[in-house]
Amino acid sequence: MVWELGYALALLGGIITIALSLASILHYPVNIPIQVPLAGYIGIGVVSLILGAVAVFGSKRVNQIIWGVVLVAVGVLTGGIGGLLALAGGLVGLLSRYI
Repeated sequence: MVWELGYALALLGGIITIALSLASILHYPVNIPIQVPLAGYIGIGVVSLILGAVAVFGSKRVNQIIWGVVLVAVGVLTGGIGGLLALAGGLVGLLSRYI
């Protein structure tokens, strides 16, 4: 089914976001060319960790409309490669609802 692709993308995006936020909290230098838009204002570590956990939790429910929208919002707020994957997973989940 199509929603399984959205599930995989959102789960992978959440895991990457959690891993990168933990690396940031532990002051491990990670050089990724895509910057996080929310990072400079609130703090990349804790906010990204929470948003990554929301992406992992919501990935199983990606074919429901509200969780698709939540994953799209998480992807936009998180940014980076993990946020991009969560955004793509949310969009695929929303599209799978109507296919």
